[in-house]
Amino acid sequence: MRQVFIDTETTGLHADMGDRIIEIGAIELVGRERTGREFHKYLQPDRAIDAGATRVHGITNEQLADAPRFQEIVDEFIEFVRGAELVAHNAPFDIGFLDAEIARVGDYQLQSIEKICRVLDTLAEARRRHPGSANTLDALCVRYGIDISHRALHGALKDANLLASLYLAMTGGQMGLFNAEVADKGAAAAEVRSKAEKDSAQAARTLIVRRAGEAELEAHEAFLQELDEAHPDGSLWQRLRVSQLPNIQ
Repeated sequence: MRQVFIDTETTGLHADMGDRIIEIGAIELVGRERTGREFHKYLQPDRAIDAGATRVHGITNEQLADAPRFQEIVDEFIEFVRGAELVAHNAPFDIGFLDAEIARVGDYQLQSIEKICRVLDTLAEARRRHPGSANTLDALCVRYGIDISHRALHGALKDANLLASLYLAMTGGQMGLFNAEVADKGAAAAEVRSKAEKDSAQAARTLIVRRAGEAELEAHEAFLQELDEAHPDGSLWQRLRVSQLPNIQ
């Protein structure tokens, strides 16, 4: 099976309010193996990028001054994804933006990317497998032992590669993803847990119980007496002690 793992970066969050795609990254897998083929473009959005979006992906309008517009790369993109299973994390977001861009290409006959691709949403799959857990791309990569230390900012091609690794791990794929470094970290963590458990058991066996001395007991009784006298019905603790626990000292 041929799959294309895709991610987009955008000017904002709302395709239906005019936000645009500014980066597309996609990589190809065939039979769960990376082929080395990829599609990566920065795009001129012809509108300002929201400051909040720039904080996420680090892309500015100045960086896109000479970038092509979507209509200039649409044919190349469509040929790259045609007939594949298109895999995205939170697919409705990316597909919504892609469909909005395609719709802007006035003479283009394709109405939706789903006319030429099957679409798989890994977010929906993750929620099915891990209900009630955090299922962001970052959280899932941590869960499955995928290194994200290099991911200071989002990036379409970078995230498409992470998504492919996550998908293979999440669906029981290549154990090679759990490389020696990850295995060593897992073993080290297990050793720390084991030592902590042993230390805890040892502490339980050597627990020292210190009982209150005579002066402390007298001070406690004096405090209870003050509480008892301060309330017209007496203190709840004294009433319980007398009525239900008469033997408490």
